[in-house]
Amino acid sequence: MASTNGTVLDKKSMEHTAHDLSNGTVKVNNWSSPGPAAFDFRSDVVTTPTTRMLEAISSTTLLDDVFVEDPTTNSLESFIADLTKKEASLLVLSGTMGNQVALRTQLLAPPHSVLCDYRAHILEWEAGGVASLCGALVKGVVPANGNYLTLEDVKKSAIISNDIHSCPTKVISLENTLAGIVLPLQECQRISAFAKEHGILMHLDGARLWEAVASGAGSLEDYCACFDSISLCFSKGLGAPIGSIIVGTKEFRERARWIRKSIGGGLRQAGVVTAAARVAVEDTFLGGKLAASHDRARQIAHMWESMGGTTTNPAETNMVWFDLEAAGISKEEFIAEGEKVGLRLLGGRLVVHYQIGDEAVQRLEKLMKAVLKGKGVEGTVDHKPEDLAIKVE
Repeated sequence: MASTNGTVLDKKSMEHTAHDLSNGTVKVNNWSSPGPAAFDFRSDVVTTPTTRMLEAISSTTLLDDVFVEDPTTNSLESFIADLTKKEASLLVLSGTMGNQVALRTQLLAPPHSVLCDYRAHILEWEAGGVASLCGALVKGVVPANGNYLTLEDVKKSAIISNDIHSCPTKVISLENTLAGIVLPLQECQRISAFAKEHGILMHLDGARLWEAVASGAGSLEDYCACFDSISLCFSKGLGAPIGSIIVGTKEFRERARWIRKSIGGGLRQAGVVTAAARVAVEDTFLGGKLAASHDRARQIAHMWESMGGTTTNPAETNMVWFDLEAAGISKEEFIAEGEKVGLRLLGGRLVVHYQIGDEAVQRLEKLMKAVLKGKGVEGTVDHKPEDLAIKVE
């Protein structure tokens, strides 16, 4: 394998470098196969980057993104803008950064509030960033249907009056997918029309929007048309090692670039990130790998239910939600039993990423029989359940 500067990335050299970087704990960085990721149901952030991504990184341009000079990064941003049919896009380091930069860009000055689902990532998993970075009130709404917000939910909770005692809704932030459940395109369009009527901006946490599109719920273009800003993740589901991107108007992108810099998000030789991200979009999303993981998730849900188990959410995309309480087993016990059959679990939520294969499903079936049919599992537990927990994802 050769890079553009003529350096040969031979196996012996890679083994030596891997040995040094890990203090001797690994022999070679494993890009050629999923490795442990093939048996890890904790999240779709655990996927192993591919050799195509490594080759792209070794061949990437190495110019400065803060100066907007790196061709690979500029090309990715143009590619995503074209894919979403938006004017512009901007690389960010993570989904959290994408949401926070987008919201800070949209929210100019208090008093203002953001309306979202009570389970939303921006409310529950981003360290209170909307409050600390934007000075905004975040109002979590419980969807009446139990699955996703509707226009009726939004109308009941949005503050659109001029009463000085209230905190007006300036942004409606939706999430798709949320808990693996698809927010229907028609509902997005209804909420978007209401927001435009009342001068409210629309943001989408689309970290897993790829999954909604792959399910056939609507096109990327049609979903993005409902929103003023969208955050898309390369490392969830698509398998890139790092990175997200936000899209919107050119005016939005330029202000977002300023905000990104203010919170330490400006990268120098960003091509090492964007080259792999481009491969992730092309190979995993456009290459059609996500739909297969949805089929596998439904297969797993059916297996669990056929043995008498129940699920707490429908398996619409790549997530399956086992009701462990109804099965009579605690989350900690389930994680420990899973480790005995060589699986990494986070509890009743299983995320079926594209590198989960038949062998993992077979091991999971063995675990299901142990939990639901009282058949024992032999094996050892090397890690405490809390050691396997992913705190932020």
